[in-house]
Amino acid sequence: MLDSRAALTSVTVTSTTMLRPPSVEQSLAIGQGGAARQSGSLLTVAVLSAGVHEPSTTAALASDLVAAVAAAAEPLGLRIDTRIVEVRDFAGDLAAASIGHAPSETLREMIAAVTTADALIAVTPVFAASYAGLFKSFFDVLDPDCLTGMPTVIGATGGSVRHSLVIDHALRPLLAYFRAAVVPTGVFATPEDVPGTAQSARLVERIERAGRELAAVLAARPAMVSPAIDRNPA
Repeated sequence: MLDSRAALTSVTVTSTTMLRPPSVEQSLAIGQGGAARQSGSLLTVAVLSAGVHEPSTTAALASDLVAAVAAAAEPLGLRIDTRIVEVRDFAGDLAAASIGHAPSETLREMIAAVTTADALIAVTPVFAASYAGLFKSFFDVLDPDCLTGMPTVIGATGGSVRHSLVIDHALRPLLAYFRAAVVPTGVFATPEDVPGTAQSARLVERIERAGRELAAVLAARPAMVSPAIDRNPA
């Protein structure tokens, strides 16, 4: 279990919406285009976590990244509101949509929660040398244009540093297909990242750097209006 949160979670995130079926948050704020963001702006960050266990190291890494973004955003006069999506809670809906069934209302709301956010944090465990099939199933039902330009941080967890190339050889190309604006720093974490070690310190450094990069992008650009989602994926 990652404990890097101890160095980061002193920052308070304004609020968090946990999306779980059957009751999904109905009020989804769509950003409006305009001038650069003003001090005190409230930004929505969607957090897509594809962990399959509870507790989840993938969810822990996602939480660390949220805290890092909030910490970096605060000095810039920005406030962070998060929408947390645990993909495993929608596995049945995703499976049905992937074989040609119309997306359920719950799945449409979940997709909208991600695609109408101001930014995205996407974290997956590594299975068989790549991102989890559960993680990919979410992207399989998206319209190719719905993440265009969205500021994004990517992260992954695995049992060994030997899987760390998944960041640049699997996750980054996947998000590039959707034309998301992925920040330069990706974050990979393993159970070897024990607090107090040099390896753990390097992980915290990368988490904080990714948070600063995302916050800087958000501070410099207007809110975005996301295209409509694909209601009838092929």
